[in-house]
Amino acid sequence: MRIKQTLIRFCLLGAAMLILPSAAQAQLVLTTNNGTISIVSNSCVSGNFMVPSATNSYPITSIGDNAFFGCASLGGITIPDSVTNLGAVVFEGCPSLTNVTIGNGVASIETNTFAECNNLTSVTIGNGVTSIGAEAFILCESLGGITIPDNVTNIGPSVFANCRGLTNAIIGNGVTSIGQFAFQACYGLTNVTIGDSVTSIGVDAFVSCTSLTSIILPNSVTNLGGGAFDNCVNLTNVILNSNITNIEDGTFAECLGLTRITIPSNVTSLGQAAFLNSTNLSSVYFAGNAPTVGSITFSNDVNVIAYYLPGTTGWSAFATNAGVRTMMWTPVIQASGPNFGVQNNQFGFNLTGSNNFTVIVETCTNPASPVWIPLQTVTLTNGSFYFSDPQWTNYPARFYGLGLP
Repeated sequence: MRIKQTLIRFCLLGAAMLILPSAAQAQLVLTTNNGTISIVSNSCVSGNFMVPSATNSYPITSIGDNAFFGCASLGGITIPDSVTNLGAVVFEGCPSLTNVTIGNGVASIETNTFAECNNLTSVTIGNGVTSIGAEAFILCESLGGITIPDNVTNIGPSVFANCRGLTNAIIGNGVTSIGQFAFQACYGLTNVTIGDSVTSIGVDAFVSCTSLTSIILPNSVTNLGGGAFDNCVNLTNVILNSNITNIEDGTFAECLGLTRITIPSNVTSLGQAAFLNSTNLSSVYFAGNAPTVGSITFSNDVNVIAYYLPGTTGWSAFATNAGVRTMMWTPVIQASGPNFGVQNNQFGFNLTGSNNFTVIVETCTNPASPVWIPLQTVTLTNGSFYFSDPQWTNYPARFYGLGLP
């Protein structure tokens, strides 16, 4: 039976047989269509409100655009599994909203759905959500942590921009794309876990995340947008995967805490200003041939030395174009002499190479099929370092090698 679409206004919804929490005062605007009910604009509730799954025997399946926009007294919202559509700007500008639970029926969180909810601290995203639209949580300044479940495949532009209280973000393994400016100016963000399915990180995705200290890009990431980590001033540890081929303009500009980075062998170009004003950067280790480089890629990075491996090419042109010093990576293990072998029940040896060069001493137990395990990161002060291993007696055989940081 088709039900004619009507506009129904209920005060306390008693006439609709809708049961609300006793503390809630509500004035909802509903429409009916084809046996389902939608909550539409100009609806308002107060306190913690649980949207019912049905009223008058008809399921509530949709919360339309602007439905609760600017509701000053809404404290919490629970959306049932019956709701499949959650519109744009639904809860934007609800200053008292502190907690949100999104049911498993909702397929997407649309543009600006929770924008400028300044006191929102807790969000639970249902297992049905596959997409989070642009600016969905922009300026939610009290949001402390977020977990993106594995069913989400897309995080849109500026989704968490200016969430200044956000400290922790876990991005599920289903996400393939992180949009531009997604975490812009999340000043408190110290930890972000990027899932193994992410292939693209958008332009300026983490720009000005000034508390972020470490980033590890999984092997799935092939596209790293320009300015992705621009002005992450406390970023000290960056691990790039071997599938990245380009580092775009401004990607690590003004990363003042960055002192060293390893560039994988497949990288063929470094964009303009890629490391602009990263003034403490001193050691850039290249695992392959020299990439093309811009004239201001390392602008104002006066201490940079580009270290390259024997047998790789293009370094004279690289030094000229980039305006930085280059040096062959030549550290070696001295496998003879009085300091080689067991000393004070520890196996030790001298390392020699370029002055102040940093290297990782690694070990494995089977050189025919090695799994190298880092033991110690050392710096060759004055061109040498004595390494000793107190654990060598715990293994029937132990082999040593050197790796890039």
